[in-house]
Amino acid sequence: MKSAPVAQAVRDVQYISPATGERFAVATPMWRDKTGSHLNLTPGPGLTAVEINIQERSLWRYASAIRVDTSARVSLGEGWTPLVARPWDGREIHVKLEYLAPTGSFKDRGTSVLFSYLCSVGVRHILEDSSGNAGASMAAYAAAAGFTCRILAPASAPAGKISQMTAMGADVGLIPGDRQAVADAALREAEKIFYASHNWQPFFIEGTKTLAFELWEQTNFRGPDAVVVPCGYGSNVLGLWIGFNELLARGQVSRIPRIYAVQAAASAPFHAVWQSGGDKWVPIKPAPTMADGIASVKPVRIHEVMQAVRGSKGAVIAVSEDEILQALRQYLGQGLFVEPTSASSGAALTRLLKSGDVAANETVAVVLTGSGLKATDKIAKLVG
Repeated sequence: MKSAPVAQAVRDVQYISPATGERFAVATPMWRDKTGSHLNLTPGPGLTAVEINIQERSLWRYASAIRVDTSARVSLGEGWTPLVARPWDGREIHVKLEYLAPTGSFKDRGTSVLFSYLCSVGVRHILEDSSGNAGASMAAYAAAAGFTCRILAPASAPAGKISQMTAMGADVGLIPGDRQAVADAALREAEKIFYASHNWQPFFIEGTKTLAFELWEQTNFRGPDAVVVPCGYGSNVLGLWIGFNELLARGQVSRIPRIYAVQAAASAPFHAVWQSGGDKWVPIKPAPTMADGIASVKPVRIHEVMQAVRGSKGAVIAVSEDEILQALRQYLGQGLFVEPTSASSGAALTRLLKSGDVAANETVAVVLTGSGLKATDKIAKLVG
């Protein structure tokens, strides 16, 4: 039996180096170019409403705009998460329940598409580094796809997230030090194993762009006026920017929602860059934060994240531990059992509403990225 033809969008996609402009065929998997730069993907075609497969109850309803060979699809039912209206500080907002993903975090969007790509090019043994959620997602999809998976994580990572990884067969190495120490260790091991890092791999962002498509569809094909989203390395920020730009290019939306990227003030490299007015890394002195899922020191795609925030007329917001805790209590009091990382979004939203940066007549979507089930011990200590 003949295989299904590969879509034109899949045939046309290429890697592109932001450092040199050089393009590379995606038939050979890569994670950086010869200069050491990360890689992006060439622009995608987007989609129209009639191209949505409404029978598909996952992110794969947008398969026509996802540039991988769908015959190699690796899926656990990720995506198509609810968008729910809830009260917040005296007004109605919309919360995007990404924590209802198969492994309990938004990372499943990117992992599903990345693993589908890796399967299509024959990669079966991978290395990842993660503070927790991405590693848990990678372990699950590796098990589903029959991959072997090596994951490096901080020794201080929540026990529940480490348990997720090991229970599904991943080879987990715990690294002392901060999140950057883990990334540095992974770069050393990448000489021996293919580095499928969610922070370096552009096909991961090809998955997170479906968040934009869902927000567009779930707001009657309009899109919200603003999106507030936790930001560690920026894959959701970039996914929103890329996805909405694809829709704009196809004439499906009239504007890009303002993107508010939220960081924990204790470890906020993007906020330091934002305050500098530039798009180059600014050294920071990180401190521990309850929002461990967005703790970062030297993110990979700084220029691209700054372009997304500024291009959308949004902002980078750094919130304190006290603000995160208050927002966590507020979410829990509404029956939204999220981890502290997700609560950073509520802390930022409170500020935006108070300042008037999000107006009373605007539609705002707040992305709740990870489940509280991953941090039950921490939540018990914080709010018990």
